[in-house]
Amino acid sequence: MLLMARASSSDALTSFFQKYSRRRQRNDPGAKQQKDQMMTPQDASTAAAKICNLAPVIPVLVIDDASLAADLARALVAGGLPALEVTLRTPAALDVIREMATVAGGHVGAGTLLTPKDVENAKAAGATFGVAPGATDRLLDACEANDLPLLPGAATASEAMRLLERGYSVQKFFPAEANGGAPALKAIGAPIPQVKFCPTGGVTLQNAPAYLALSNTLCVGGSWVAPADLVKARDWAAITALAAEAALLGS
Repeated sequence: MLLMARASSSDALTSFFQKYSRRRQRNDPGAKQQKDQMMTPQDASTAAAKICNLAPVIPVLVIDDASLAADLARALVAGGLPALEVTLRTPAALDVIREMATVAGGHVGAGTLLTPKDVENAKAAGATFGVAPGATDRLLDACEANDLPLLPGAATASEAMRLLERGYSVQKFFPAEANGGAPALKAIGAPIPQVKFCPTGGVTLQNAPAYLALSNTLCVGGSWVAPADLVKARDWAAITALAAEAALLGS
């Protein structure tokens, strides 16, 4: 039943992106997006929720070598983790996104989005969603104008409220452990139940269940499913096993 539900979520997500792709094709590619043609924060959060519901864990990936990207993506998808966050922390990151975007069954996003240029580059490389450590008006504007669903970062109740006021009801809680971990996120959820989160930052196989047990957590982000030594060794079977273990969390 769980696999069927996730397959349905993946199909719905694909349909969502196809809708925006068809709309862009109808618009004049040389013209700037009109405000009523841009992705709304509500649309972005709908898409972000679908991404988060694909699996309990979104792998957070820092990859230096784009030649490893496609095989790594296949290993993670095979283990049951189709949503992949490639952080823009290395010179190879955009090439990694391009390679991973070709892998069947995967949904590749760009993490560490900081500027409008990051958004444009990520979208051009094939990213279907974005993740940011925080949120600025310029960054939010750029994601909406480029039809890139965003998981904007929030660390406090005030930040979560400000994003909710703009229309973002799905957010990234970051850095999760440094900000009090699952107890802090539970406390934020009590007065602000409308906002759902993907906690990231210090999340591990051991503490992930505490986050996933919260009513305001959709999934978690973590790097433990693709450790650097296994990626460097091209041990795809071991990474698939880690992904399969993570895919069972919260079930």
